[in-house]
Amino acid sequence: MDDMVFDGYNGDMYIQRLISDQIKNKILQSPKVVVVYGARQVGKTTLVNHLVSELPLRTLRIDAEDSRYTEVLSSKNVERLKSLLAGYQLVVIDEAQQIPEIGTTLKLIHDHIADVRVIATGSSSFDLSNKIMEPLTGRHWSYTLYPISYGELAKENNTFELDQRLDEALIYGAYPEILTTPSLEEKKEYLNRLCSSYLFKDVLQIAQVRNSLKLQQLLKLLAYQIGSQVSLNELGTRLDMNRETVTRYIDLLEKSFVIFRLSGLSRNLRNEVTKMDKIYFYDLGIRNSIIDMLKPLNDRNDVGQLWENFLISERIKRNAYSGSRASTYFWRLSTGAEIDFVEEQEGKFHGFEFKWGNKQAKPPASWGAGYPDSSFACINRNNYLSFITDIS
Repeated sequence: MDDMVFDGYNGDMYIQRLISDQIKNKILQSPKVVVVYGARQVGKTTLVNHLVSELPLRTLRIDAEDSRYTEVLSSKNVERLKSLLAGYQLVVIDEAQQIPEIGTTLKLIHDHIADVRVIATGSSSFDLSNKIMEPLTGRHWSYTLYPISYGELAKENNTFELDQRLDEALIYGAYPEILTTPSLEEKKEYLNRLCSSYLFKDVLQIAQVRNSLKLQQLLKLLAYQIGSQVSLNELGTRLDMNRETVTRYIDLLEKSFVIFRLSGLSRNLRNEVTKMDKIYFYDLGIRNSIIDMLKPLNDRNDVGQLWENFLISERIKRNAYSGSRASTYFWRLSTGAEIDFVEEQEGKFHGFEFKWGNKQAKPPASWGAGYPDSSFACINRNNYLSFITDIS
């Protein structure tokens, strides 16, 4: 970690984010609004600070929770907006979802104040996207920032160093502060604070979810079931909630970048299982903290689940940052034959089975029979870095 880039902000280490150059180029070359989504604490502010320091543009930073700006930004008055932005070439609006009808405001800036570029950040896609998408149709670029990816770490670490990080990644995850916090006890304290203070903030406030205890209980159940198909009816029974409420809570957690779903692939075989999704966490530190399971790997019985979640979440980050349009699934037959992860690209299916250590796996015969033009690979400790980064 000693050779990481330092950004000058409070002396903290700055890990170069893979979407940084993409955003910078869009700002310099296009008048469209740039929207950066991402969970709280994943580094959106640090990313924007770094971009601002590199862009030769006079910049106005606006905290959307600052009442001095809220009234002007929600006024729908072009002249007032021009007065606020006069003399600036770039405006950065943090937590933009806090501003009523922010999409209309951004449209007015885009259409009527041509010499000002805009970056808007938000930690809740379900709220910010609802407010932005329709007014800004054809007028914006959107990006999602995730916890630090192995692809980003690979820019400053060799394969030996990346492999040495693996145990901690599986236990404590990859939020930026986790990577810069030296002691394990401090990492635990940070994750506990993150889960108790920030994780549910958007869901509870913006989506008006009143029962935070039920939300935490739901997340706990999901945390124990990563890698398994999840029954919404069973979750509802255990939580004394109806299926519709469980579905809504899962949807909100997904749109707050806490969890994500994989659906079952069904194209060619009648007995392909698709009724229940699998649910994973974007960050394993969050998952492990929720169930108070931050023990070393040698003392755990869930390493296979952690490995599967880690590889899938890192692959999703890699695909998102590289612009890949791969659709992702798991594959399972009622007979029990299954493949952990499947990508579909340009009509081709690529199956991946995940094995901890150096174990190997062969594709089920039914996979080749049902998808004769597909590929298959086993991902283990020997080859995982080429699966989740650009290292060949």
